[in-house]
Amino acid sequence: MTHWKSGTQPINYDLNPNDPRNLKQKEEDLKGLPQEYQNFYREVSQFIPYQRIFIDPFYTLGYGIDASFYRLIPKIVIRVQNDAEMGEILRLSQRTKIPVTFRTAGTSLSGQALTDSVLLVLQGSWRHYQVHEGGKKISLEPGILGVEANRYLRSFKRKIGPDPASIDHCMIGGIAANNASGMCCGTADNSYKTVDEMRIIFDDGTILDTADNASRQHFMERKADLIRQIEGIRDEINADPDLVAMIQKKYKIKNTTGYSINAFVDFHDPIEIIKHIIIGSEGTLGFISQITYKTVIDFDHKASALIIYPDMDHACHAVMRLTRDLVAAAEMMDRASLRSVEDAPGMPDYLKTLSDTATALLVEVRSANPEELNQYIAKATSVLEDIPTVFPIQFTAVKSEYETFWKIRKDIFPAVGGVRPQGTAVLIEDVAFPLDRLAEATADLRNSLNKFGYTDAIIYGHALDGNWHFIFTPKFDTDEEIARYEGLMNEVNEFVVKKYNGSLKAEHGTGRNMAPFVELEWGSKAYQLMQKLKAAFDPYNLLNPGVIINDNKNVHLENLKVMPQSHETIDSCTNCGFCQDICPSKHLTTTPRMRIILQREISHLKRTGKDPERLMRLLMDYDYAGNATCATDGLCATSCPLNINTGDNSKYLRSRAITPATRKIATALAKNMNGVTGVMRVGLGVVDGTHSLLGSRVMGTLAKTARGVSQSKIPLWNAWMPSKGKGKVKPLQPIYTAKNGEVLKVVYFPSCISRSMGPARKDKDQRPLNEVMCSILAKAGYEVIIPAGLDKLCCGMPWESKGFFDIADEKSAELEKVLLKASENGKYPIVCDTSPCLYRMKRAFKSGIELHESVEFTHDFLLHRLKFKPVSETIAIHVTCSSIKMRLSEKFKAVAEKCAEKVIIPDDVHCCGFAGDKGFTYPELNQAALAGLSQAITDDCTGGYSNSRTCEIGLSAHSGISYQSLIYLVDRCSSPLR
Repeated sequence: MTHWKSGTQPINYDLNPNDPRNLKQKEEDLKGLPQEYQNFYREVSQFIPYQRIFIDPFYTLGYGIDASFYRLIPKIVIRVQNDAEMGEILRLSQRTKIPVTFRTAGTSLSGQALTDSVLLVLQGSWRHYQVHEGGKKISLEPGILGVEANRYLRSFKRKIGPDPASIDHCMIGGIAANNASGMCCGTADNSYKTVDEMRIIFDDGTILDTADNASRQHFMERKADLIRQIEGIRDEINADPDLVAMIQKKYKIKNTTGYSINAFVDFHDPIEIIKHIIIGSEGTLGFISQITYKTVIDFDHKASALIIYPDMDHACHAVMRLTRDLVAAAEMMDRASLRSVEDAPGMPDYLKTLSDTATALLVEVRSANPEELNQYIAKATSVLEDIPTVFPIQFTAVKSEYETFWKIRKDIFPAVGGVRPQGTAVLIEDVAFPLDRLAEATADLRNSLNKFGYTDAIIYGHALDGNWHFIFTPKFDTDEEIARYEGLMNEVNEFVVKKYNGSLKAEHGTGRNMAPFVELEWGSKAYQLMQKLKAAFDPYNLLNPGVIINDNKNVHLENLKVMPQSHETIDSCTNCGFCQDICPSKHLTTTPRMRIILQREISHLKRTGKDPERLMRLLMDYDYAGNATCATDGLCATSCPLNINTGDNSKYLRSRAITPATRKIATALAKNMNGVTGVMRVGLGVVDGTHSLLGSRVMGTLAKTARGVSQSKIPLWNAWMPSKGKGKVKPLQPIYTAKNGEVLKVVYFPSCISRSMGPARKDKDQRPLNEVMCSILAKAGYEVIIPAGLDKLCCGMPWESKGFFDIADEKSAELEKVLLKASENGKYPIVCDTSPCLYRMKRAFKSGIELHESVEFTHDFLLHRLKFKPVSETIAIHVTCSSIKMRLSEKFKAVAEKCAEKVIIPDDVHCCGFAGDKGFTYPELNQAALAGLSQAITDDCTGGYSNSRTCEIGLSAHSGISYQSLIYLVDRCSSPLR
């Protein structure tokens, strides 16, 4: 057993004066709340810091939206961090009769994470975990991502059972509360079947830790009435053989409609019943503050085949021949599904050639060894071989190839947003049929979709479980559209239940979406028992009211979310939330999803002229919390299936805010780059000299005082500020000459940042980066060409980030012209020492000349021309966001591992948030982005390495160790071949 460990924990930041959470503004916002909520706020603020309580229109809207097609705006949002806080809030809810709703990542699809009352947000907190029994069990708090849980288990070759398609983005709390399953776990390895223990906080703040005998005994005594009611429901169910038989039959297939009343049949002990009834209860019975899973084997050897059948009927009959003993998964995708992703990068070309009826079946087999894997492949192929296919069945065990197949499957739901008509919502339904009637049921489903005009609807899902998802894109802006949706749902629900005895919700949870139909599926007696169950746990209906049990038969047609257009950079967003975890400002201000939600609202208010006071408030608050703290790093696009770069929208908004005065200044700076870099060097020299004179402690105190007095207008100094750069670049003579007399030449463009900023006072290597770069090039035998007029050149990135797109393009074009000449029209490769600059050059240049980032060039051109002696040290590396977008992560890692015996790559650190100059002007963004860095750096780590000078400043400041370009380490560890 290991000790409790923790993922990244949030920090209570000192708020910027422009943040809408400031106390003065809160007092004004409080007046707009109903009196009972004013009272609730004042009480809760006695034990929750005001920075984590939101009552303003900006944050309540931003936090209020989830991935479903409903919209409810909470009156109060609270970021809750631990059991004690949650218990106090629930007790306060009881006293005031104010309802509360729990939210983790908000990726749920059925409206179960929404409220117009108090929303309790866990994201960023609840991140402790503990691995037991050599990985056979793992205890997890609810704020941990599913993918992180599996990362903690990776060294044990285990994983958690649930494997939803959104596992990289959804959290353990939501996985358990919705009984999410997925593509491989079926009904055998979901949360219900693999839960071992649980810690639950109930409506009155009572805590039950099922793993602790004393806690169980205390609970049995304190909640004796609840125990009696549970035993009464248990006995009533088991006294009815027909009801027992129905429950057992319905859970042979996936089913998350209503409560998990199979717990009353599967278990006798009331604590075991509670533990399992909480699974899938969607936060309506209690709060899961910790869950222990029994883990499953994560097989080393896998192979997948993307089998293309001529139509859905053939594909369904193929699935009916497969069993989970033979294959781990069988995912079906109709032609519309494939069409939604066929244009995405890396997709197989043949997807575009398929007929309109073609249907794909993605089959995966897994095993502990290659020999057994081949046996499974052969048997699966044999079972399916007489069913006609478009292409021969071909399995691949190559990871990159089968991961492409699975990316097709995982990206379908969000990708629909990219092809849907603008202004429409993306609605996903989730049903299950008995496998032996799958082909017939699928035909009925398609006919209903066509009948109600949803001819472009997509059908796909977990075919091995008879579990279909179908996606369509209604526009809920007219009564006719809502009526059409209502007609479809009524018809589909009727035949799913009455014709096929299927599940109305297989794995997405009941939510608001299916609450009116729980009684249709289960019948009046079972439904009445569910109502009794809800009343036993939550007699005042304060825990996520309206979800699962709801007397309003039209709730699924109310509070429907419209998707107003805002700008082409963000209009295709579906609010899936996949972008959130990678965003550097996620714990500070807003996430990409929140920014898009807010921009849509702002655009809607501008277009309609409604509520101008609200519009002005949103615009004012967005300036800091949406715009200024957006790093525009673009990593959100790497986790978005639609490749939406919310940073592009921020740049667009900045371009719209440009005034004639700011344009004049920007133009002058662009025309006088040599003066700009000269002034920067002089300024850095003065600051460095002052630092030397005063020391770090005094200098730091003065800097913080000055920033406070200036209302955060003066940039914040830190002890890792660089010294002045030397500006001039002197290439060295090549040391190594090839035997064949080959003349190696390279054009080296040192960025204006690396020319202006030298090492920090505490950096290990005090040489300027351009000197180090020239050193390794000389060792490798390269003659270095330095472009003429270097002090006037810039890639244009500083202007692009501020929205001066035309000036940025002018600077890029100027640089490109010089580099073309220096490289003799691309005869020689060009290398740049700063990854963000190189990324800008690659996007902006028109000529197609060969451009390389410094670490990339080292990997591709220098490793075989140098001798390496790795240092016997542990080092940390940070791959910048621009390098990630250029797909250089593996090359960066390979170069680092060539130079050091142990390389650390912090899992929870993405973009550093320094974002050009924001590390100085908005240092809280850099602090928030790197909150998990210091705990990821081991005590034996001797240094850190990256490939962007400004990023290295922030990395050093928040890790306590020196970060420099990886080129420094390459130079230190390498020597000429002879």
